[in-house]
Amino acid sequence: MGRHDIEGAFSDEQLRNFMKAILADVHALERMLKEDRFESGIRRIGAEQEMFLIDRSGRAWCGADQMMKKLAHPQYTYELARFNLECNLSPQVFGGQCLSQMESELNGLLLKARAAAEELGGGVVLTGILPTLRRSDLDLSSMVQNPRFLALNRAIADLRGNEFQFRIKGVDEFEMTHDNVMLESCNTSFQVHFQVGPKEFAELYNVAQAITAPVLAAATNSPMLLGRRLWRETRVALFQQSVDGRSQAHQLRGRRPRVNFGDGWVRESVLEIFREDIARFRLLLATDIDEDPESVLDRGGVPLLSALRLHNGTVYRWNRPCYGISDGKPHLRIEARALPAGPTVLDEMANGAFFFGLMAAISHEVPDVSKVMSFDDAKGNFLAAARLGLQANLTWFHGKEYSAVDLIRNVLLPVARQGLENAKVDHGDIDRYLNVIEERVRRGRSGSRWALDSVAAMGEKGTSEQRMGAIVRATVMRQSTGEPVHTWELADIGEFEGWRESYLQVGQFMTTDLFTVHPEDVVDLAASLMDWRHIRHVPVEDNDGKLVGLVSHRTLLRLVGQGMKGAKSSSVAVKDIMKLDPVTVTTSTPTLEAIELMRKQKVGCLPVVDAGRLVGIITERDLIRVAAMLFEKHLRETQVE
Repeated sequence: MGRHDIEGAFSDEQLRNFMKAILADVHALERMLKEDRFESGIRRIGAEQEMFLIDRSGRAWCGADQMMKKLAHPQYTYELARFNLECNLSPQVFGGQCLSQMESELNGLLLKARAAAEELGGGVVLTGILPTLRRSDLDLSSMVQNPRFLALNRAIADLRGNEFQFRIKGVDEFEMTHDNVMLESCNTSFQVHFQVGPKEFAELYNVAQAITAPVLAAATNSPMLLGRRLWRETRVALFQQSVDGRSQAHQLRGRRPRVNFGDGWVRESVLEIFREDIARFRLLLATDIDEDPESVLDRGGVPLLSALRLHNGTVYRWNRPCYGISDGKPHLRIEARALPAGPTVLDEMANGAFFFGLMAAISHEVPDVSKVMSFDDAKGNFLAAARLGLQANLTWFHGKEYSAVDLIRNVLLPVARQGLENAKVDHGDIDRYLNVIEERVRRGRSGSRWALDSVAAMGEKGTSEQRMGAIVRATVMRQSTGEPVHTWELADIGEFEGWRESYLQVGQFMTTDLFTVHPEDVVDLAASLMDWRHIRHVPVEDNDGKLVGLVSHRTLLRLVGQGMKGAKSSSVAVKDIMKLDPVTVTTSTPTLEAIELMRKQKVGCLPVVDAGRLVGIITERDLIRVAAMLFEKHLRETQVE
């Protein structure tokens, strides 16, 4: 768990003192390695589970504070957003029934969370990115209001010197400008930990880098963001951009982002990574340190290395080195951060078993991964797996190329099985978890594939909001059975039960596929759009996407009736006839309030804006459709009763 008692607004002197503390921790770590003070000869595994909190309609629910009070459990902690929580599993000695014990503990912890959420009127869902998230969920009011998160947001924004720009291309294209780090909260993961001895760290860290791509290819579960179909594991692209502290100048110079895979193999020890990250990445957070690590070592004690750990927590390598203390003994471990949450606990444990088995086996079969694989191939594989999942092509040892499916089924699953057997993991557990990977890959049905196939099968049924809600509802229902995702039936629009809830606010049913014109456009274009698209209103926006006016069908009729005052239509610009400062609403405007606004202002549509930028539109036709759906739903419920 990260520290949350961090003050913000650090002075230059505080930052200098904190950097001195980091350097002192590095020197102490170097001494500990030389003097062989670390625990070794034992292997432990662990995991962190992140989750989304949802309301009755399947949308993000900012219930973290209520949940933490209700749970009052030491293994639960906050995440960045008030609609997220995290639980931390107990470390397990690698062997025997460690995997099933971990699964049992996780199921128990989630049972407590689901029961607490149910009592509070909400729910819990495991998914890499919640399909029903909306931009309005991602403002600072949704951030957990503790000093660490507020300071982190302030520090990254200061480093960037401008707004956060997001661009991700997949089947659809996602472009967005945002003013804070809250898009990072769209991501939830199942992070697994693998304890290593200090002398084997470099060797095993390189193995983790090599195997991350094929494990991720089989595990993808984050194909959509804000309604766009993007990468199979969109978290990878989104996370890198959401906490990117580089200014435009640093991006142009090629400086590495804080979320990264690395640029080369580790050659000797964990010190290489810590030193490189200190050299590359400026301090984001600081705190008072009251420990002299050298004095602690002189007394025969174990230093906390709090400064180094805090800085390490602000550099997000996909495989991150971690220093920890268990039962008074220091240890090193590798934290694998690429795996998404969900679709089920069984799926997550299968992903973890695959990773652990490969870690255990490959280090014995291949003493030095760097001699059989180029780092560029490892990094390229990782990006390919995130983009395409099981449809990726991957380059493995000695430059051999495979489809992800062939590599996993024919090469890596037997290796992972051997690694688990060598660690004396229970044979029943090995079969249970690796068979899930085998069947998932054979059927080509990962979590991301299930979600995309479900969206395709629903076609144009319902609104986009309802289709995303159906995905979430179906996920919750199928997760409750515990059956792995490759056995799931596709989601259907009929599974969406939040009909009333889905129309409470304008943003839940507004039209977002907009046809707009610019002020300098010829009026004929606006008229043509109305004719072609059967619409009665065309918003006018500037080059920055800001709403500057509105052209209505009635305005054009009036213009025609006046004979364009003798002017040729080609000489009339949109700016000459558009209505300036049209009445607008936001995505969070209650539907009833929007209806009343239309009535009072005698308008047939309301553009929807966010920070001045056009994000949607609602019309009288939309409201009639909403009323009809709600009436039809009411009739069905009355007949059932």
